Amino acid sequence: MRRISTALTLGLIAIPAIAVAQRAQVDTGTIAGTRIAAPTGVDAYLGIPYAAPPIGALRWQPPKPAARWSGVRKADAFGARCMQQPLFADMKFRSPGIAEDCLTLNVWAPAGTKPGAKLPVLFYIHGGGAIAGDGSERRYDGAALARQGIVVVTINYRLGAFGFLATSDLVAESPTHTAGNYGLLDQAAALAWVRRNAAAFGGDPARITIGGESAGSMSVSVLMTSPLTRTQFAGAIGESGGVMPPSFRPKSLAQATANGDAFVRAAGANSIADLRAMPADALLAAQGTQRLRADFIVDGQFLTEAPIDTYAAGRAASVPLLVGSNSQEGSWTGVLNGQPPTVANYRAGIARLYTDADALFALYPARTDAEVPAAATKLASDTFLGASTWKWFDLHRRTRQPTYYYHFSHPRPAALPPLTNPEVPPMGAVHSAEIEYALGNLDTNPAYAWTANDRRISAVFQGYFAAFIKTGNPNVTGLPTWPVASPGNGAIMRQTVDVQTRAEPFTDQARYEAAVPLLENRRP
Repeated sequence: MRRISTALTLGLIAIPAIAVAQRAQVDTGTIAGTRIAAPTGVDAYLGIPYAAPPIGALRWQPPKPAARWSGVRKADAFGARCMQQPLFADMKFRSPGIAEDCLTLNVWAPAGTKPGAKLPVLFYIHGGGAIAGDGSERRYDGAALARQGIVVVTINYRLGAFGFLATSDLVAESPTHTAGNYGLLDQAAALAWVRRNAAAFGGDPARITIGGESAGSMSVSVLMTSPLTRTQFAGAIGESGGVMPPSFRPKSLAQATANGDAFVRAAGANSIADLRAMPADALLAAQGTQRLRADFIVDGQFLTEAPIDTYAAGRAASVPLLVGSNSQEGSWTGVLNGQPPTVANYRAGIARLYTDADALFALYPARTDAEVPAAATKLASDTFLGASTWKWFDLHRRTRQPTYYYHFSHPRPAALPPLTNPEVPPMGAVHSAEIEYALGNLDTNPAYAWTANDRRISAVFQGYFAAFIKTGNPNVTGLPTWPVASPGNGAIMRQTVDVQTRAEPFTDQARYEAAVPLLENRRP
């Protein structure tokens, strides 16, 4: 009963605690959401279309405006999630299923907020490698931050082959001679919708902070560089991921179209017309069989150059940035390739993966077998997301925009049945573990035995997020001081978020500077 009560309070099930219709007038018509009962109430508007369904001839087209409707449209249930395979066990959806008709968003606002109240807005982009995920996931629920006086928006965008396929046919038919990045164009369309309609929910279009985790964080890093979006928001939050070396560089349009043309042939089609005629389920199956990646593309429209060049030249969005990563973004087992953690196996694992094995071993040393798991964890974490997130942070802070860097190091508590604890215990905070803490959503995830320490950490982390969304500065009375990063070549401070949250020297700075070029030299 206690869990059921918590779910009702947070609005996590289909029937809200108080099913009172709350109306809002957006540019395509009137919508009716619901009020969620809580110590302070929240009005939720779910499944709002921000663009036309990208089906039929609109498959692999930039998003088109949503149709207007007459009367009052119900906005009390999440829309379908975009086409995807069930790849990640930690995604707990509230959406009814998958469909191509998926371009919807969700809004949470403090109960009774009047239009034009000018509250700050968080525009949040889900993770999932740009091949999975959606805005209905429980861990992204917007009610907790809405209770802090923030209008929260989560979105869906096209994924995988549906969102990032580029082919020579698509380039030829495009008036701008571009292709791919449809999922990013969806994000831009959703952001434009929020700017037009934020005031209807009490939000201020001049105070939008874009945020996201993993692929969502990578999306934030490119939204800050795109000429279509980089002037459309007031702040940015990135959790574990940036489209930066050593791990992530966008594809050129030529590379992307060559890959896409090969995918068309492998799917048994002769043209993009054939592929548009293919049922969505068959296309999704072909994506899984061919392992098509969802690559961001320098297409000349959404991205006119690699993000690293935009940041280095000072052309990225001139806004405050809060960014960071977790202490265990990757696992040492991947470096060891299933072998026992000995120094010899560790050296062999580095040599198997990288051409500069000796130099990397010197940066991630292990003198004894006992030191191998920790050293290999740092290497795996930096390779996956740690170093690319740092590179994004490092370039942006040098533009003298307020930049704040965090290091989330608190491991989750033990898992509760039926979830099983991993055979290899985590050595820190694993990838995506910070989401529930930062968004105030521990209670949306009953899989873990949350402790008083977890709740204290969440209160601090959520407090930082709320303050940053409101002011562009995470510091607020009652929380440990978080210093802004210096823009020069001197020592940098970062905020370690743990049981004892604190500012401390960024001791990994020299390692990252030396490792980034070496980590790019991966073996095929």
